[in-house]
Amino acid sequence: MSLQLNRTEFGHPDHHGRVLSREEADTLFYDWVKNPRLQLHMRQVAHLMMCWAKEVQQLSAEVQWRWEMAGLLHDADWDQWPEQHCKKIIEHLEQLQVSPDVLRAIASHGPAHFGVEPVSDMDKMLYAFDELSGLIHAYSLMRPGGYEGMDVKGVIKRLKEKSFAASVSREDIHDACLRAGISLHELIAFIIPRQASVAA
Repeated sequence: MSLQLNRTEFGHPDHHGRVLSREEADTLFYDWVKNPRLQLHMRQVAHLMMCWAKEVQQLSAEVQWRWEMAGLLHDADWDQWPEQHCKKIIEHLEQLQVSPDVLRAIASHGPAHFGVEPVSDMDKMLYAFDELSGLIHAYSLMRPGGYEGMDVKGVIKRLKEKSFAASVSREDIHDACLRAGISLHELIAFIIPRQASVAA
């Protein structure tokens, strides 16, 4: 099954900056995503995106929401329409006249799968957070204290165990860090305390 999008332009330039309201995004989220585990993953990635936009990029609240919304909806079609993953949510958001930068971030969160290269900071960080967030959450589930006391060394150890969270692409994680210009250790250290704050 090919998920290649076979295009590199998304949305319309005239729609730059347009977003869904938080209520509209939440309605779409819960209508399309029924799996609680996937819901949690998407909310965790959304929170990480917002934190990075706010703390590292020091972007305005308006732009922070664009980053957060990209994270919240990046896997929206995976639950019910896996064979149309990325294509369906992007086309739907295009109809809703959502900002092209949000659409492109979603389209490029898995370049090996969708054929769209991450270019902007938003693109690169969504790609960087996606797989690593999942692995860190899986690690929290096997620890008696969950995220409490979790450290970078422990995550790195699990990352090296190919049998642990085997569906998580180690290649994508390393590729994403390289593209984003951030070390794996630094990214893990950023994720742990912030992801811990997103309730299961």
